Amino acid sequence: MKVYTYWRSLATFRVRIALNLKGLTYEPIEVNLDAGDQHQPAYKNVNPQMVIPSLVLDDGSLIYQSAAILEYLDEVYPKPPLLPADAKGRARVRALSLITVADSHPLITPRVRNYVATTYGLDDEGKAGWVRRWFAQGLDAYEGHLSRDAATGTYCHGDLPTMADLCLASHCAGYTVFKGTLDRHPTVKRIYERCMADERFASAHPLRQPGAPKAH
Repeated sequence: MKVYTYWRSLATFRVRIALNLKGLTYEPIEVNLDAGDQHQPAYKNVNPQMVIPSLVLDDGSLIYQSAAILEYLDEVYPKPPLLPADAKGRARVRALSLITVADSHPLITPRVRNYVATTYGLDDEGKAGWVRRWFAQGLDAYEGHLSRDAATGTYCHGDLPTMADLCLASHCAGYTVFKGTLDRHPTVKRIYERCMADERFASAHPLRQPGAPKAH
C-alpha cells in the first residue's frame, strides 16, 4: 500500500500511528503542502479533494479521510483493535475521536486559517491565536469527558490504545507546535505522555518525519 503524506499533516500523523500499531509496512509518497503539491494535477488525479492523507491499496483502490482510513485498517487488520468490542464503547471512542476530527482540526487547517487571515487581516500572531483557540476548546472537551468518565483508563478508553488516543495525540502535538501547553488539562496530558512513551506513537510524530525542521 501507499500513503500520500507530509511531515506536518496531523491527519496523516493519526494514520501513521495506526499503521505502526498494526505492524503494517507502506510506501510513503510526499505531497509537499508548503510547495502546493496538493494542487498539482498529479495529486488531484489521486484525490480530487486535494488533501492528505490518501491511502492507495495494492489493487489501486483509494481510501481517503483519516477517520475512514483508521476504520478501514481496523476492519481489515483487526489486531490490535482500535475500537472496543462493545457498541457503547465503540460509540464513546468514536465520539472522543470526533472532538478532533470533526470539531477542532477542520478549523485550523492551512486553507482555513489562511482564508481567515486574508479576509480579516490577521498577522502571523493572529493566525496562531485562531489555531490555539480551537485546539484549546477541543482540549477542554477532552478533559471534561476523560476526567469524569469511568471508562477512562491508562488511555482514553481502558488500558489499551484506541482510535481516540490516535486523535488525541495528533491534537496535543498540534497544540504544542503552536506554543500551547497541556498544563490546564492534566488527564489529557497524562494520556498524551503515555502515548508518546510508546515508540509506535513517537516515531510517527510530525517532527520525526523526513523534511521536518530540526527544531521548532
